[in-house]
Amino acid sequence: MTINHALDRLAASLLRALIWMIRRVTPEQASNFGGALARNLGPLLPVTKVGDANLRRAMPELSASARRRILRQVWDNLGRTVCELPHLGSLGQISTNVAGPGWEITGEQYLHDVAHSPGPALLLGAHIGNWEVLPAAMARFGMRLGFFYRAASSPAVETLIQKLRKDACQRDVPGFPKGAQGARQAVAHLVRGGHLGMLFDQKLNNGIAVELFGHLAMTAPAAAAFGLRYKAAMVCGRVQRIGPARFRLSVEEPLALPNSGDNEADIASLTRTLNQRLEAWVRDDPGQWLWLHRRWPKQPAN
Repeated sequence: MTINHALDRLAASLLRALIWMIRRVTPEQASNFGGALARNLGPLLPVTKVGDANLRRAMPELSASARRRILRQVWDNLGRTVCELPHLGSLGQISTNVAGPGWEITGEQYLHDVAHSPGPALLLGAHIGNWEVLPAAMARFGMRLGFFYRAASSPAVETLIQKLRKDACQRDVPGFPKGAQGARQAVAHLVRGGHLGMLFDQKLNNGIAVELFGHLAMTAPAAAAFGLRYKAAMVCGRVQRIGPARFRLSVEEPLALPNSGDNEADIASLTRTLNQRLEAWVRDDPGQWLWLHRRWPKQPAN
């Protein structure tokens, strides 16, 4: 057995033990545990400096103490998101006047329209609140859903994560790994009239430069390219955290697709629209976005 294989098995064993413990408590207790652990340990990690640099660039009006407060919220949300995942399969849609865990939905009619349309559709979200709720909620609406994902470095851990996502959706949901092969699989899914879930807020080094918070950011054009090429309905939605294991899924009216006759210009225009939606969401509640990705180029040294 190689060292890497042994480490892979150890990581998977630790994750299985964590999942076992989390499932022995309520969703609210799991969420509170993850939030407390992450908001106290996360700010000590080097990656927090990336988040601080992002905040200084995107929202320069914030004081140092405000940035620290937001980054604690970011870590709190991330810890909750991780520890809520084993419980998502037991959660479901609830009305706004019901206390306790689950998700409520605004813009539900747009999901019904997409679910009952024979054509392809893109369900577009971001790393806001508990983004893992998106595929689980979409699956409950009977959508022919597939989604892109970034695989974990450990194969055994990746297998466990995919099992958790399957349990959350309560059905088999095809996943497409990021890369050329995954893109081909996603195209085939769309061509068959499928629904494709995508998180559009991460950096792509070979993407296109589109403004975000007043600064150019390399942005993946895939969502815009897929939507235009296959004339897919493009529906944006975010999952806001409103309590421990309690969320609000806000679904928006499908985007209007540009049709200037210049495909490259239309892709850039639609990608710009997506970044504008992302910026509006983040400004609404900065502590719920995952600021820890290096979204912009490094600042030049002073």
